Amino acid sequence: MRQMKFVIMPPAKGERFVKFKMAKNSVFAQLLRANWYVSGFIGVLMGLIGVISMPPGYRLFGTIMGIPFLIVCFIRFRQQWDEPGPMRTEEVLQKMRKLTWDQFSAEIEVALLRDGFAVKRIDMQEADFHITADGKTALVSCRRWKVPNTGIEPLRELHKAVVREGVDEGYYVTAGEYTDNALKFASEKKLKLIHDMPLVKLLKELRYTETGKV
Repeated sequence: MRQMKFVIMPPAKGERFVKFKMAKNSVFAQLLRANWYVSGFIGVLMGLIGVISMPPGYRLFGTIMGIPFLIVCFIRFRQQWDEPGPMRTEEVLQKMRKLTWDQFSAEIEVALLRDGFAVKRIDMQEADFHITADGKTALVSCRRWKVPNTGIEPLRELHKAVVREGVDEGYYVTAGEYTDNALKFASEKKLKLIHDMPLVKLLKELRYTETGKV
């Protein structure tokens, strides 16, 4: 089994401790992206193997083998508890697609403010919001949220704007999907794509319906 890998980060000025960053493709990082019961099953299995492999009188110590996986199981369970299911996700996305631009942009602005961002609307073809948090800035593009399949061109425009404006990141929001080429481009240019369940979690409860404010 592949072992957990840490990347040692140099301490920032004034810090005394070394930061550890979990490798993206390590076993535990992958389990944190999987369903909670996967790590739970592995934890129980590893605990049983530990108990069986230890001599009598020491079998209690064998359960330690499964503890890290059970901790991941608990963390993932807490995360998934608040996640909407597939049916709920699609239901909310359908409601988003029926909103007007004024309604949808208001939903996005309120959600960003709630999450601690300083938000400024901007008049740009490539982006709709300029946001700031923790000393970092980003552009957010969400005007084409109704497009069923977003291709590479609007992401290319957003990336050019990110470079031109000198901000740290770019976010693209859609209630639809992305083409394979768009996903590849976003990964290469480090653009953040918000859609599907993450978008539903961002907006949580919609304040508007297609008929007006709730």
